[in-house]
Amino acid sequence: MTRLALASVFVCGLAWGQAPPAAPAPSSPAPAPAAPAGTPDKETTPPQPAPVNLRLRDLEQRVEALKEQAWRVKARVGMLKEAVLGGGIGARATILHENKMGGSFRLARVIYALDGQQIFARIDEDTSKLHDLKSIEIFSGPISPGNHTLSVVLEYRGQGYGVFSYLKQYKFTVKSSHTFTATEGKETRLTVLGYEKGGITTQLKDRPAVEFKVNVVSEKPEGAASPPAAAAK
Repeated sequence: MTRLALASVFVCGLAWGQAPPAAPAPSSPAPAPAAPAGTPDKETTPPQPAPVNLRLRDLEQRVEALKEQAWRVKARVGMLKEAVLGGGIGARATILHENKMGGSFRLARVIYALDGQQIFARIDEDTSKLHDLKSIEIFSGPISPGNHTLSVVLEYRGQGYGVFSYLKQYKFTVKSSHTFTATEGKETRLTVLGYEKGGITTQLKDRPAVEFKVNVVSEKPEGAASPPAAAAK
């Protein structure tokens, strides 16, 4: 046997006895990164809505404020229209409410109407504190000359402390009206007093009362044009 044949047999023997290379082991998946400490959960608790009674109370206050503004605008536009169409310079009126009630009563509601049309309404709440207002401007603006009727509704709640705390359970309502005349070219001021009449012997239900005071405060409404001066001869 030649050297070349022996070398071939030797190489084949080596190749036959060598084990095949091992397959690489599958790599294990990398562990997921841990969430950092203190990270809030994605699902947060939704904010709790305000109580229903508070939302209704806030809505009622907004509605009352919008109604009051609408009534004021409507009344002024209507009266100004009547004054302009009726000719002349018209008249003007100012209506004020003054609270002169004693400490046993708390003003809870005020409603005013002029010639059957409501022009002012307000209730006592934590935000408005109607009872703390000693003077309230109800109306100020042009008005058609002639007779007018002013109606008022005042609602009071009893107020007391200590042995008199039972007064808070009582409600008192007083209604009254007054007819006045608005004169063309003049301004009329009406002051409505809510006061406590009687004395110690007068029952609580009979004490709330209303008084009307009428006064002409100027000969010509504010802002009215002066008549043209006569031409000099």
